[in-house]
Amino acid sequence: MLLTTLLSQHPEAALDIVRGTPAWVGALLAALIVLGLSATRARSASPARLALLPVAMLGLALWGVQSAFATSGRLAELLALWAVCFAAMLALGLRGAAPAGTRWNAAAHRFHLPGSWAPMALIGGVFLIKYTVGVQLALEPALAREAGFALAVTGLYGLLSGWIAARTLRVLRLQKSATALVAA
Repeated sequence: MLLTTLLSQHPEAALDIVRGTPAWVGALLAALIVLGLSATRARSASPARLALLPVAMLGLALWGVQSAFATSGRLAELLALWAVCFAAMLALGLRGAAPAGTRWNAAAHRFHLPGSWAPMALIGGVFLIKYTVGVQLALEPALAREAGFALAVTGLYGLLSGWIAARTLRVLRLQKSATALVAA
């Protein structure tokens, strides 16, 4: 039974699902919420701190593909699909500019970042996919071997990961541009 069907017919099952969720998942969610909320306020961040989000989300997405589909018999193909979707979204996302108001402070070696809810939405998207796929596969393990399900989930992970990486790289380009201007 699909998770959406279960919850629409038996909304009380949501509480059972949450109760059956391991405590570490709640801790991970709390950490991701803190990370996402920190991006909603104007702040300054080093390049290393800025890279934390895409690295964490990339790891979560790849773990999501591996943990859901390792026994599907098509993990290599799914990882290739993830890479293609990641690269496509990265290429598309890099066409844009850094968010308005983003600045590089060369003296402090930090970026000034305006607040945005976009990182929180992207973090929530990756977490929600990982969580709901985990619940769905716990309810119906055979679904992991259904090509359509595996392809859709993997593609979505790749697209979200690529978008998060592109967003960060657009900001990091400001540092490179500023360095090139100083050198010229």
